[in-house]
Amino acid sequence: MESKFKLQTLIRPNIAAMQPYSSARDEFKEFDKEMVFLDANENPFGKGLNRYPDPNQSSLKKSFSKVRGVPSAQILLGNGSDEVLDLIFRAFCEPNVDTIITLPPTYGMYKVLANLNAIENREVLLRKDFQIDTQEVLNAQTANTKLLFVCSPNNPTGTVFNEEDIKELLCNFNGLVVIDEAYIDFSASESWVSKLSMYPNLIVTQTLSKAFGMAGIRLGVCYASVEIISVLNKIKPPYNVNALTQQRALEQLGKHSEIDSQIRFLKEQRGVLSKALLQLKCIEEIVPSEANFLLVKVDDATKRYQQLIEKGIVVRNRSNQPLCENTLRFTIGTETENKILIETLKTL
Repeated sequence: MESKFKLQTLIRPNIAAMQPYSSARDEFKEFDKEMVFLDANENPFGKGLNRYPDPNQSSLKKSFSKVRGVPSAQILLGNGSDEVLDLIFRAFCEPNVDTIITLPPTYGMYKVLANLNAIENREVLLRKDFQIDTQEVLNAQTANTKLLFVCSPNNPTGTVFNEEDIKELLCNFNGLVVIDEAYIDFSASESWVSKLSMYPNLIVTQTLSKAFGMAGIRLGVCYASVEIISVLNKIKPPYNVNALTQQRALEQLGKHSEIDSQIRFLKEQRGVLSKALLQLKCIEEIVPSEANFLLVKVDDATKRYQQLIEKGIVVRNRSNQPLCENTLRFTIGTETENKILIETLKTL
């Protein structure tokens, strides 16, 4: 059955009509050859960083293509996931007209970007079991609702959303469904990138900040249809991913066994930490997690947070989030760090 989804109806008219900026390296793409480059007004003196980086990140996209099994033409790279998300807003959401839907408690940048782009954010709370109320989501959409943000595994809960619920939303939501998979490598669930060909309105975002341990280089990844990626490429800054980031990312993507080993370790430590926490009097509940953190309900989150700070341990108080009263979020650290956390909590 042919999909009724039509991407052109979602693109902002000014974006559809605009001509993208063409950089010097867009016009001459083979800049890795031994040539005399006098086209980009670069300083001729330098140690490899005097030249502009590849605006299309071709080598890096090939590497991601191998790792995730997605063609390079369906990949967009950004200066962190936040730039990728902002590009999605700017491509498809008309300021002061369109709306989006988010599912609190969730990643806070969706709301920030909505405010930044003058887009109404319609919030549909998760159920008490931290799963999606799909009917409420579908009821909340209007003719001007362009985006639905689904963070799975979810931040701050660590929960993975029911696959059938997401399928229902993909089939019945009128706009684009953006699945944020920042923590997918810590989950037993399959990434939604494997289903891109089935759902033309699906966008999947990932990052090198979590499982790949490269938060400092700021690299976000977007997987979608060729048509969606083409729209986003049209409006992205020409050199948005710098040469050092591209270089370090390529190196890290080649370290398959090392990354897999770290992921296994963090998943094991997640279980060890969870078991140890449940033995403590101040711990009331731990939300089952498929991320590299645990959302933990305590007797008094503000008090326990301050006590940990005084002991030199920084955690995150998530009590200001809906459905997260008296909760702290513990990132899974090294074995030593996790032991320090447990021993410190025992003394409180």
